[in-house]
Amino acid sequence: MRIRHRLLLVLVAACLLSPALALAQDADVAGGKDHPLFTRMPGYVIQRYTEEAFGTHKFLPGPGRDPIDVEGKSYEIRYTLKSGAKEPSQIEVLRNYENACKAIGGQVLVSNRDGSSFLKLVKNGHETWVEVSAYITSEWTLFIVEKGAMDQSVVANAEALSSDITSAGHVAIYGIYFDTAKAVVKSESDAAIAEIAKLLAANPALSVHVVGHTDNAGPLDVNMKLSQARAEAVVQVLVTKYAIAAARLKASGVGPLSPVASNDTEDGKAKNRRVELVKQ
Repeated sequence: MRIRHRLLLVLVAACLLSPALALAQDADVAGGKDHPLFTRMPGYVIQRYTEEAFGTHKFLPGPGRDPIDVEGKSYEIRYTLKSGAKEPSQIEVLRNYENACKAIGGQVLVSNRDGSSFLKLVKNGHETWVEVSAYITSEWTLFIVEKGAMDQSVVANAEALSSDITSAGHVAIYGIYFDTAKAVVKSESDAAIAEIAKLLAANPALSVHVVGHTDNAGPLDVNMKLSQARAEAVVQVLVTKYAIAAARLKASGVGPLSPVASNDTEDGKAKNRRVELVKQ
């Protein structure tokens, strides 16, 4: 009797839980939301949602080309078909997103018959890359990266800068930020510039060239002028905010002419966009 009683309780509990489980499967995961660029296909809920301030994903930039890593704010949004909802075809899912992207000025980079599409939107100087991965239409995923540089939180300290200046005669400074095509030092650069000031304060006999570098995107003459203006902006901050004597600093710009990495990758371009100190 006890066994039969227990089995009855289990069956009752299962009956009570089944509607709740169905409702859970037909609701978005906590925190899940559509990306601002796209609405969702009818009949789907978000089963998985991740958003990172800085991440990376591999995208196909064109037919027959090797995948590239695109870095920036990234999203992974996995959609699952609701119970009882009509399931679209694979091509229907892909074409919906391809057409939506083209409607807002984007382009279809690659449309694969195996169930994936790669899209790109450039608007107001910002790039957004999208992969629609719909190999199974009952559950498929959007990978989206809003391309951008990482905010550098860790900068070399004055002691490390001094060691490199002494041993190599120059040192690259990362963590100095400018808006695209601009030469105004952003406030996020304070930590890096403060370490330069500490280096110069601790070594009063040291004078340096402050050299601006760019990647190879854009015309050479524009990049030469931009790198010069950025170097001058850094010098200005050191003189006005940290009271470093202007006679100890000489600004120069070499644009893309002295890369430290290949400009064929986004990571290489990021390394080439830098300020260097060169011992006079």
